[in-house]
Amino acid sequence: MHIHSNSFEHRHTLAAEFALGAEHGNGFGGNCNPHLAWGDVPAGTQSFALLCTDTDAPTDGALVANAATPIPVAHPRGDFVHWVVANIPADVREIAAGSCSHGLTAKGKPQGHDAGGLTGLNDYTGWFAGDAAMAGQYFGYDGPYPPPHDLRTHRYFFRVFALDVATLPLPAAFTAGDLLRAMHGHVLAEAAIYGTYSLHV
Repeated sequence: MHIHSNSFEHRHTLAAEFALGAEHGNGFGGNCNPHLAWGDVPAGTQSFALLCTDTDAPTDGALVANAATPIPVAHPRGDFVHWVVANIPADVREIAAGSCSHGLTAKGKPQGHDAGGLTGLNDYTGWFAGDAAMAGQYFGYDGPYPPPHDLRTHRYFFRVFALDVATLPLPAAFTAGDLLRAMHGHVLAEAAIYGTYSLHV
C-alpha cells in the first residue's frame, strides 16, 4: 500500500494554506486539509482509517505558554493529533484538498463525515479547553500551529490504515486512542507520509 499528496512532497514543508497557524506567527493560516491519495490496497479491505499526528509536540505546557523562552530542539516531545477519521468506505482512494476543512471554526467543527468516514476528536479539544472563546469539541481536521518560539521543525504524519472490518465499535465522540484500540487486530496494511512545518523565524 502506498500514499501520496499533491499538496506537499514527502518530508518537505507544508504550506500555510494547510496550517491553523500562519507562517511567522502572523495570525491564522488557511486550515485546509491537504490532498491525499492511496493505492495498492490489500485484498479483503473493508474500510480505511486516517490519522494525522504531530510527533514533535512539546510536553511542557508552561514552556509552550512562555513565548519569551525558546523551546530547545532537545526538549522532550509527544504526540498531538490533528485529524481522526474512522470507517472510510473501502472504495475511497482519495481526499481532495480543502474538502474536509477550510478556515478556522471557533469552538470546533461538529462531528461529520470526511471522505465518507466518521470524524473523531482532535487534540485542539484539550488545548483550547481553558479558553472561553475557543473551548469546544474539535472534530475532523485542524492543521499545524506549532509554538513560534519552538526551535524544532515539527513533522506531521498522515497515516492511512486498511482494515478487515467495515465499521469499528467506537464511542460517539471518539479520540485517536479509541481508534487505535478498536483497530487492534484488524489492520491489513498501513501507508504514511509526512510534511514539516515551523513558525520559528
